[in-house]
Amino acid sequence: MKPGERILGVEGGGTKTAWALVETVAGVGDPGWQAHVLEQGKLPPSNFRLTTPERLRTILAELPKQIDRAGIFLAGCVTEEDRRALKQICLEIWPGAEIVTGSDRDSGLAAALDCADGIVVNAGSGSSVTGRRSDRTERAGGWGHILGDAGGGYFLSIQALRLILREHDLNRSDMPFAAKILRALSLNDLDELVRWVQTADKMEIATLAPVVFEAATQGDERMVAIIEEGARVLCDYTEAVASRLHMLAPKVVLIGGLFHRDSLYTHAFRRRLKKNLPDARVAVAERAPELGAALLAAEAADHVTFQPRYSQQEVDGLASALTEQRNPRSKKLEKLGPRELVELFVEEERFVQEALRNSAAALARAIGIVTDSLRSGGRLLYVGAGTSGRLGVLDASEIPPTFGASPDLVQGVIAGGMTALYRSVEGAEDETSAGALTMDQRRVHGGDVVIGITASGRTPFVLGALGRAKSLGAKTILLTCNPAVADIADAGSPGSPTPATDLDLVIPLAVGPELLTGSTRLKAGTATKVALNLISTGAMVGLGKVHDNLMADLHTTSTKLRDRAVRVVAELTQSDYESARQKLEANGWNLRRIIGGIDKK
Repeated sequence: MKPGERILGVEGGGTKTAWALVETVAGVGDPGWQAHVLEQGKLPPSNFRLTTPERLRTILAELPKQIDRAGIFLAGCVTEEDRRALKQICLEIWPGAEIVTGSDRDSGLAAALDCADGIVVNAGSGSSVTGRRSDRTERAGGWGHILGDAGGGYFLSIQALRLILREHDLNRSDMPFAAKILRALSLNDLDELVRWVQTADKMEIATLAPVVFEAATQGDERMVAIIEEGARVLCDYTEAVASRLHMLAPKVVLIGGLFHRDSLYTHAFRRRLKKNLPDARVAVAERAPELGAALLAAEAADHVTFQPRYSQQEVDGLASALTEQRNPRSKKLEKLGPRELVELFVEEERFVQEALRNSAAALARAIGIVTDSLRSGGRLLYVGAGTSGRLGVLDASEIPPTFGASPDLVQGVIAGGMTALYRSVEGAEDETSAGALTMDQRRVHGGDVVIGITASGRTPFVLGALGRAKSLGAKTILLTCNPAVADIADAGSPGSPTPATDLDLVIPLAVGPELLTGSTRLKAGTATKVALNLISTGAMVGLGKVHDNLMADLHTTSTKLRDRAVRVVAELTQSDYESARQKLEANGWNLRRIIGGIDKK
């Protein structure tokens, strides 16, 4: 390793692929090395045994290309044959780089212990314990969530869910914790919870762990017991590994989301371990596993320290966004009475109308682009994160029942997936490559239109999706509440943010600063919803799915919608309610068929 080398570290598992790009510099006043962290990110899962080689190539191809070395360490990459196969895939992507491959246990050890001896306890969605003494390694756990991984987020969550149902079956009582779970998942009852679990994957179930910890913190003794049981199992594994390695006072380093996020778990583990290994030295890891992967790729005998490199340009760019500015009309917001607050909010809505009116030409052009695409067999995809993503999914979900269109015709894509619809998914919007990969997974092609929705105009997930959609030949539209978005610069990496000049259309909804600074669910959200309603409704009108101002292809899938269809037929045929209903029944509740017959007369 020499100064100036660019090293890529990748740690992949069954829930995500974390990566970091670092650049080495010689240590100053230090016999070791320093490495500046240039970029970091997350991509979809890449367990070597569970991910096909083709899918693995697709994921790894999203990573930076200009590198000198790479350490790729994936769950399931255990045997020497596995390592050779993974290295061959990597050499196809980085033919000129020095490649080191192995298991995610290896990168975890490097991140937590560097070159020292000790034991690493990993508790994320799954769990494992790995110990090292000289050239000998011992392992416990890590068999996957179905057969093992006790003490991980999945284990804690599934135990809590089973307890809810067991309590219901035995005592017919509703645990307060059950209400917390239903609220967290936006479900209504236990039957819906069972159906959700039957289709949820490991990661979705594991994300309920914070609800378990919250309940324990609030004094729920049964949740405390579940957490204590998870800590006990991890301690048993740790003690077994220490015994096999003959370590009486091991250094024990904790890694993974449960230990980093919840001090309660760290304290529970530390307390239990001290009973049988009183001389153990327990600490939480300071480095992420992907940096351990970079350390192994560096193949440095000396200690390497990692330092973040912040881009002041990125920080200044976000801070300058109009949506991040303070609104002078609401600086005393907390001092207003209810009536004053209402009047201020209502008055502020005039900026929404002004923004929409000023963008009328752009909105009309968007309707034309989308209509032409749908008429030619293409699709419309909304892409957003947070509030913007939820608004896109909302508008897309209303198209089939309102206009009788296929659910594939208009689709909503939100960073973080379904979970992000009802609660925040940390960091989901920051992954440019994840947005790009989503376009591949949706099989975006030249006939489609992709509308990126981002109030600031800078959301990496959205810009990554637009960049990939553009490269695939699709029409691309950016809907933003930051008029300065035209100044976005192209970072030049795969799936990087696309400059506004490369898009087919930018719709700037300049609603101004929010009453609550940065809360774009307010005016920005209102303007965005109206804009999406305009575009999708305008396109459906252009496709002939409206008769006068009536729904011509209404899906009569509920009592309310059947009633609406009957009233439409009664009005168009100048008949009474019962006659209109009989006419619909005779035509299989096909409203379009009846309207078509009227038009021919």
